[in-house]
Amino acid sequence: MKRLHGYVLGLVVVLALAGCSSHRHHGMAGEGKGDAYWQKGQQDMAALIDRTVKDQEKGGQVKSIVGEIVTELKAGREQERAGHRRLYELNANYSAAPEEFTKALDEANNRRMQSASKILALRFRMKDLMTPEEWKTLSDQMLAYSSRYKHSESAPKSSY
Repeated sequence: MKRLHGYVLGLVVVLALAGCSSHRHHGMAGEGKGDAYWQKGQQDMAALIDRTVKDQEKGGQVKSIVGEIVTELKAGREQERAGHRRLYELNANYSAAPEEFTKALDEANNRRMQSASKILALRFRMKDLMTPEEWKTLSDQMLAYSSRYKHSESAPKSSY
């Protein structure tokens, strides 16, 4: 039991340090700049969609789905922050039991998985509105766009 407690405490310390050291995307998501970050990303995606999707009605639907994805990403980020706050609170509570940490971690993992599943479903809705050529072109443009904000030369390139 004492060993499990040590593992959980070690995990909490690692999570706390990881949460404190995580970078902010493109340097724009600091306090007071979060909305500007999301708005800029959504505007850039709208411009990519306008250049890619030939049918304006479908393009509007795709942009609407992008808006839903952004909303879900923002909510996920807030949930993640709340989960970290909960772990900090538990860590500060000398009498917190290992089960409380496990429960907090399980809840955070479940929220993350629900959010990821919702985003994945939205991605497929978006893809279904587009032709294979439009999807490929948009994906390639997103990859090129994200490459401009690469944090290190060794980071692998990826897109949604």
